[in-house]
Amino acid sequence: MAAAGDIYERELKGLLSGDPKAIAKMAKTCSEHERACYGLVLEDPFLVTRAAGSFGVDLVAMRWDFSFPIEVKSSAEETMHFSRNPRLTEQAANMKEACRASGLLPVYAFRLKGARGDPWRVFTIPTRCELRGKNESMRRAIPELEVTGNGNYVMRWGDGMKLCDLISSMSDGRREAPMAEPPGAAAPDEIYEE
Repeated sequence: MAAAGDIYERELKGLLSGDPKAIAKMAKTCSEHERACYGLVLEDPFLVTRAAGSFGVDLVAMRWDFSFPIEVKSSAEETMHFSRNPRLTEQAANMKEACRASGLLPVYAFRLKGARGDPWRVFTIPTRCELRGKNESMRRAIPELEVTGNGNYVMRWGDGMKLCDLISSMSDGRREAPMAEPPGAAAPDEIYEE
């Protein structure tokens, strides 16, 4: 039987990939607004792959306009203290450094077990490095993990951004319109006509 973490990784992968079954299952307890936001990813899905190795990244979501690494966490408790598990702190440090070096936005996806509505919340790791393009605008939109006086991370589910709202905010740009035919270009049927 699959571990709980694997189940939620697959769920998130399905949602971001625009899998109709995953979205229909999620929509059952969602509000009308949440359902509409999840529906956007059906038209503009990400290519999502599971990351190999243990560098604090479970999934990588890629699309024409924006790509980001994701560490997936789940809990029945609304607050996750990284200081309680040294591995969580090490993962966060590795992910932060890898993303700093590559100019990517590190994303944590927190799945609250048993929650109705959108159970996913997203966060980013606080960092002072400058990001470019959409990475920087998304960093300003996504809440940062809380940092205690001792420098430990705390993830409070209620303080995160709903995954459906993240999807909605990333769908505003839409795909670019197809390129117009250059003036005087032959229509496909006309190319071989004599």
